[in-house]
Amino acid sequence: MQHNDHVSRIQQQWAEQRPDLDTAPQGIIGRLHRLANYLTEELCAVYAEHGLTEAEFDVLATLRRAGEPFSLTPGELALQTMVTTGAMTKRLDKLVGIGWVTRTQSGEDRRGRLISLTATGKEKIDEAFAAHMRNEKRLVEQLSPADRPVLENMLRDWLAHHEQPGL
Repeated sequence: MQHNDHVSRIQQQWAEQRPDLDTAPQGIIGRLHRLANYLTEELCAVYAEHGLTEAEFDVLATLRRAGEPFSLTPGELALQTMVTTGAMTKRLDKLVGIGWVTRTQSGEDRRGRLISLTATGKEKIDEAFAAHMRNEKRLVEQLSPADRPVLENMLRDWLAHHEQPGL
């Protein structure tokens, strides 16, 4: 069943004003954009329930999934979270201040630093990530079980054309 949603109305308006242009791609891109905004709001609401911002969740989750000893360099964190090193420094300053991560001198390079989850930080991200997974499950339940892997594969293939390998 087709729904006459916001994007459909925009496409109809453009069809009247510029019938010479194919607005079919707008149907995909516009809906993905609107859906991404909606999903971000839904995800951030759960982070906030755990006292986290999206950026803080990202850093803590990156350290947690790195495995024991839950440590990375600031550069590795910046690369894996796709933010600048300057932005990462600000995030880390706040997380150190809260007590969720520590900065220690790297054993290999006296100038280098290693960022590690504290026990409190590990507990925080473990609780928040479990809630995050429950929330994501809730969000995709609107899709049929058969459609989920199809959509995931389509998005993976499309995204592969835009991302650098290995990220």
